[in-house]
Amino acid sequence: MPSLVSGTLFGAGLTLGGMTDPARVRGFLDLFGDWDPTLAFVMGGAVIVMAIVWRVVPRMAAPLFEEQFHFPTRKDFDARLIGGAALFGIGWGIAGLCPGPGIAALVIAPQAAAIFVLAMLSGMAIVRLFEGESR
Repeated sequence: MPSLVSGTLFGAGLTLGGMTDPARVRGFLDLFGDWDPTLAFVMGGAVIVMAIVWRVVPRMAAPLFEEQFHFPTRKDFDARLIGGAALFGIGWGIAGLCPGPGIAALVIAPQAAAIFVLAMLSGMAIVRLFEGESR
């Protein structure tokens, strides 16, 4: 239930912030054209929330819906991480959507968002095929 509530809240926030509109995201990336600063405000709001959370979490004995915290332990940068980040950024710039807004956009503009979501899921499946061979 907490996942459903937080996912719904996240999707609502993306929609209210206009992040399910690919034109708005591409407008943010158009620094020398018709620049749209909306995404900067959405990211700023997220940074403020996370700054508060990172101050509160160390004072908590345990998370609300889990027995213990699960923090990342890896601190290295490898080619897989850098390549994945680059592909994410390129795809985000071209499509104007990333996974969260893409799924939320399925409700608002299903035909356009479905193409993105199908391409995203296909890419995820291909990566899993290759990872199965190399690991």
